[in-house]
Amino acid sequence: MTTIIIGAGASGLACAICLKQNIPNEKVVVLERLSSPGRKILATGNGRCNLTNTSADGFSQVTDFFGGLGLVTIEEDQGRIYPYSLKAQTVLGVLLNACEKYGVELVTDCTVTEIKSDLSVCTSKGIFKGDAVVVAAGGKAQKNLGSNGSGYELLKNLGHSCSETYQALVQLVSSSKYPRLIKGTRARCGVSIELGGEIVGSEYGEVLFTDYGLSGIAVMDISHIVSKNFAGESPEKCVAVIDLAPKMSARELLSHIEKFGSLEGVLGKELSDILTKQAQGDTKKIAEYAKSWRLIITGTKGFDFAQITGGGIPLSELCGFESKFAKGVYICGEVLDMQFPCGGFNLDFAWSSGIGAAKQIAEKRKNDKNK
Repeated sequence: MTTIIIGAGASGLACAICLKQNIPNEKVVVLERLSSPGRKILATGNGRCNLTNTSADGFSQVTDFFGGLGLVTIEEDQGRIYPYSLKAQTVLGVLLNACEKYGVELVTDCTVTEIKSDLSVCTSKGIFKGDAVVVAAGGKAQKNLGSNGSGYELLKNLGHSCSETYQALVQLVSSSKYPRLIKGTRARCGVSIELGGEIVGSEYGEVLFTDYGLSGIAVMDISHIVSKNFAGESPEKCVAVIDLAPKMSARELLSHIEKFGSLEGVLGKELSDILTKQAQGDTKKIAEYAKSWRLIITGTKGFDFAQITGGGIPLSELCGFESKFAKGVYICGEVLDMQFPCGGFNLDFAWSSGIGAAKQIAEKRKNDKNK
């Protein structure tokens, strides 16, 4: 029996290895559009690969899987799990070593053009015939790392729908000059997004001020709201409202300014100076800006900079991970309409959904054999 896997990213490689672990005699062929597998894995976690999170649904399954491959992990702040080496290359190396050990066939520079109802996969390198096909082609984020959105079209041709896709976990662009003047400055803030005069979402965490606008975990986690707004035909006016001192009141900040002359002892020199300049030295306004600094947002950095894609194939169109419309076709990873915040949760879903698809195929093989 043969399983064809489309995409040699996190979910595709995890699926391939788990399949061979469960069905040693299965022929597993992984088709990858790029010249080398796992390119996006290398970029995760700023090159350190935030594998999973202690609060993620698939935490135990993912850590057991990698522990079985010999990868040692460590836990950092907020439950983030990394390889002990703190190098994404270590993770990819362990995966590729396992593929070689178990006899997974990797075919690179291979563009898939169609999945037929008989489970034949048409590609730039010919037709591959499978008894099962796994679509782990990723979304549309960072296409230079492998995901170009082609998986959606392959699945739509099999009868699936696709909810509107948008950039998620992406940086925000501002027309304000102030972030540019303090680029490189980081702060732990409350961040809210205001659309048409109404607050529609809030997050707390690190904010990084840049030459184009805003980045940082809190910004990335709330960015999907901005993406959806600007994807619409008539986007509403968008403002990021930043609380630079969420643990202090405006009254406490004003008292501090009156006593010490500025907020440098609270916010640091860069932020204190920029607020003082914007408020033209008005102490009351400085305190107000520190609690509600309004920056106009004009969009996001786009799919090329987004960590993940929002939207995709609805889970309601699956039975487990098998397509309800195309028997023998399984879907996992970012191509599905499942998005999570920063912290290892999205990569956790990629691994665990690939493993889940593999186990479902293995169970089906077992049941068919026993009939």
